[in-house]
Amino acid sequence: MLFWKLLPALVWALIILLLTGLPGTYFPTVISFWDWLSPDKVVHIFIFFVQVLLILVAFRTQYLLGTRRLVYTWLLISIVTAFALLTEVLQAYVFIGRDGNVYDFIADFIGVLVGYLAYNLYFKKKFNNNKINS
Repeated sequence: MLFWKLLPALVWALIILLLTGLPGTYFPTVISFWDWLSPDKVVHIFIFFVQVLLILVAFRTQYLLGTRRLVYTWLLISIVTAFALLTEVLQAYVFIGRDGNVYDFIADFIGVLVGYLAYNLYFKKKFNNNKINS
């Protein structure tokens, strides 16, 4: 059943909402040596890297074959990207002690793209290996 395959992605989405909703004072301040690649941006990349992987893996067997696979893949990537944007908007206007940041959204989007590329490389390699072994 699709729900059980999606459960890890849904739980991860709740963790993301919890982490993005906590006031900034809950996190230790880290002095970074590169502002554009601060530990905060690495965390943003990581959490959305994991999110897109979990969602694509959940839907992998559902839409593996057929001409619509690419459409579904981009739809799922768009949903995760919209979720990333939503977390930044919530930080800017709803969550107390948090600030939305366009650079955080860019890091989120990089995480989505890297997750998609990792998914694609892994399953393309796996598919090619299965094809050779058959």
